[in-house]
Amino acid sequence: MAAIQRLRASLAGDLGTALFTLVGLIAVGGVIVLGVQDPRSMFAALLVGVTDGAIFALIALGYTMVYGIIELINFAHGDVFTLGAFIALPLLGMFGINSGTSYALALIPILVLVTAGVMAICGVVNITIERIAYRPLRSAPRLAPLITAIGMSFILEGAMYLWKGPVNLRFPNLLPTNRFDTPLGDFSAKDLTVIAVAVVLVVLLSLFINRTKLGKAMRATAQDRDAAQLMGIDINRTIAATFFIGAALAGAGGVIFALYFNSIRFDLGFSAGLIAFTAAVLGGIGNIEGAALGGLLIGIIRALNERYFSPSWSDVVIFAILVMVLVFRPTGLLGMRVPEK
Repeated sequence: MAAIQRLRASLAGDLGTALFTLVGLIAVGGVIVLGVQDPRSMFAALLVGVTDGAIFALIALGYTMVYGIIELINFAHGDVFTLGAFIALPLLGMFGINSGTSYALALIPILVLVTAGVMAICGVVNITIERIAYRPLRSAPRLAPLITAIGMSFILEGAMYLWKGPVNLRFPNLLPTNRFDTPLGDFSAKDLTVIAVAVVLVVLLSLFINRTKLGKAMRATAQDRDAAQLMGIDINRTIAATFFIGAALAGAGGVIFALYFNSIRFDLGFSAGLIAFTAAVLGGIGNIEGAALGGLLIGIIRALNERYFSPSWSDVVIFAILVMVLVFRPTGLLGMRVPEK
């Protein structure tokens, strides 16, 4: 047993970091070689990867925030992402926008207003889930809230199934479709819009966490909940705010996803949530910047695999990365090792 523990410690320590770095350098070298051989194809793959990664990053932020505060993997979070897209449809319909409506400059204020409404509704839904399902189990063994989170995921999926059925829903194409040509390849204003919105939301979240009083309370609670409570921080309010913000970002991600792909389905959150969770682990779960970086890297890896290998291997590659991270570098790329409580 002692030998096994020493082996695990070495894999998770300097040896694990070295192996992880080596794999990363080999992957980067392969990307450079492929890029030199066919730069246009590589540019197209990276553009898709960055765009998808921006959406995954918005979902991963919710996972990493909740885990950082109460060490809970909120498996219902991916379904809150899907719920955001579902809620956006009737809100757009209130303004007379349907599946046949196309982009127009006058629609931008409506999109901003609808997205803000979706973020608020998703935040309230997530606070309700936390209050009803998670808060009573806060002192229970970790398995209990984990199973509850899986149950809440199925409840949300079932509610969306009953609401809209098992069909793919068409979402209006309301993003600009102008295309721009460069020596490396072409890209669309649609891609830039998705990336820009994700970057703005991540930057605003980072500023909120680091500059505001509530953000400092979140960081203090994540570091030591009991000490934070002794210093006068309202733990319940702080945790509820964390759930609200995480769900708001997921809701915004759901709207962006629907606007970009123009199609949504009730079980979309299952696969997207697992990919985003892998991104959070890769970047360092509990770390805001790590979740954003992890989402970006997972999006790029997924796009490169689909471009140069086979789309059917995408899930295999992503979950192989999850296993490698947990074995060789469980703290992730930007995470820090902390002592056991």
